[in-house]
Amino acid sequence: MRHLARLADYCSITNMHTKNLAIVWAPNLLRSKQIESACFSGTAAFMEVRIQSVVVEFILNHVDVLFSSKLSSVIRDGAGACA
Repeated sequence: MRHLARLADYCSITNMHTKNLAIVWAPNLLRSKQIESACFSGTAAFMEVRIQSVVVEFILNHVDVLFSSKLSSVIRDGAGACA
């Protein structure tokens, strides 16, 4: 994810900002067996992929916070307190 976020930093050159990267990568990063099955129509599959791309775009826009070592330690310490 950090790599894709770094690619977005060069969007002025590549025109691959976070939205475009999310559209391209979301189906691979958030692969869904339901979409691949025959029971999904074209419209339903499109809506599912659209949701996936919004999630990936959010992650790319907040990669520094979501994947920071500080957040990881808070999660780790919080998980230990509940056990």
